[in-house]
Amino acid sequence: MSVPPTSPAPAWLRVPDDANALDPRIWPASATRSADGVVSIGGVDVRELARTHGTPLYVLDEDEVRAHARRIVAAFETAAAAHGAAVRVYYAGKAFLSTALVRWVTDEGMALDVCTGGELEIALRGGATPERIGFHGNNKSPAELDRAVQVGVGTVIVDSFVEIDRLADTAARHGVVQPVLIRVNSGVHAETHEFLATAHEDQKFGFAMAQAPDAAARVRAHPSLRLLGLHCHIGSQIFGVAGFAESAARLVDLHARLRAHGDLPLLNLGGGFGIAYTAADDPAPIEDLAAGIVAAVADECAARGIPVPDLAFEPGRAIVGQAGVTLYEVGTVKPVALDDGAGTQRLYVSVDGGMSDNPRPALYGAQYTARLASRSSDAAPALSRVVGKHCESGDIVVDHEYLPGDVTPGDLLAVPATGAYCFSLAGNYNHVPRPAVVAVRAGTARVIVRAETIADLLSRDVGAEGKA
Repeated sequence: MSVPPTSPAPAWLRVPDDANALDPRIWPASATRSADGVVSIGGVDVRELARTHGTPLYVLDEDEVRAHARRIVAAFETAAAAHGAAVRVYYAGKAFLSTALVRWVTDEGMALDVCTGGELEIALRGGATPERIGFHGNNKSPAELDRAVQVGVGTVIVDSFVEIDRLADTAARHGVVQPVLIRVNSGVHAETHEFLATAHEDQKFGFAMAQAPDAAARVRAHPSLRLLGLHCHIGSQIFGVAGFAESAARLVDLHARLRAHGDLPLLNLGGGFGIAYTAADDPAPIEDLAAGIVAAVADECAARGIPVPDLAFEPGRAIVGQAGVTLYEVGTVKPVALDDGAGTQRLYVSVDGGMSDNPRPALYGAQYTARLASRSSDAAPALSRVVGKHCESGDIVVDHEYLPGDVTPGDLLAVPATGAYCFSLAGNYNHVPRPAVVAVRAGTARVIVRAETIADLLSRDVGAEGKA
């Protein structure tokens, strides 16, 4: 029996009516295409960006970041106020962090969430108020804890019994009382619109629910620590409320039990709010998510006859993801015949970056879109795969896309929704220097993180100076 051929394109990918169109759900609001087909972001022509700063290039729309920050803070403040609660919204620095970004989000009323000593120093250098910094991490070093306590970090999220005692000793040595949250695994893991609820989670972060009372007692036994409440993070790229609601039910139950033994004013439900990367993605509006999550907490509190605690949330991707666009220059174009029984060809479009500036497709199978950015084209769309320059077959930038069939060396390609985790995860595989980050706003561009050079790479190689 013959096996019917399968499509080389995923079911969600459609042949576009216009391969030049910029989907407003994915691109920054300022992204436009001129009459001659050239894309501008923040009022700046991408050709000028490429000429001035080279490619690959991370482009970050400042107004887009600020707009998302304002909208999300307002959404959670409105939702919390409806139930008589206060709220603090932290920006999750792991998504993307620079001193400029710290200034933008703090200007818009956000606190900062960091998880290493390096992120802490960037936050401080960017002007973040230490009291409005939360410090995460499953293995904070003694030096990191010492620095956090020394500068007056507002909240340390403790992750183990070892860390509780280590932090208590550090705080006592500095003569302070350090506020802490206990990170708890609720047994809920969520992604997109689905979630899984179990009794246990097999992961490196936090305490199991059954361990949390002992962890709370350990914190309360130390005069140098003050227990503020619980923290939980259930996943990433979440589009709906259901997973948060299930986690809230479990956390509020634990909160009520721990509250019987002492003050517990705060509940931090983490982040993980998703964005659109492709036409298949349809995240709920943040206002709906905020209202639904806070209502779920309020309902659980009402059922137990306790007041709604102060709340905290930690969005990262939802603030910065859509604000970022990565520019590449096309180097080679190669049609490849596919073994699908239908004579299909896929166009392999090689660009001058790849997994060194965006490892997410290789790490997680993440999907992106791409558009020809330096001109428009009337050519028929061709099934394409945008690949990088690295010596790896898995070096894929955009796995499935329809690009104009006349894409050619020298064209600029733009990949949207790259503001989160691309710069943060970037590396120097094959000794490729990391790109610059350029902020655009109102027709001007400025470098906020300079590009690495080969000289930068050589400067760390002792043998290059004849010393080894």
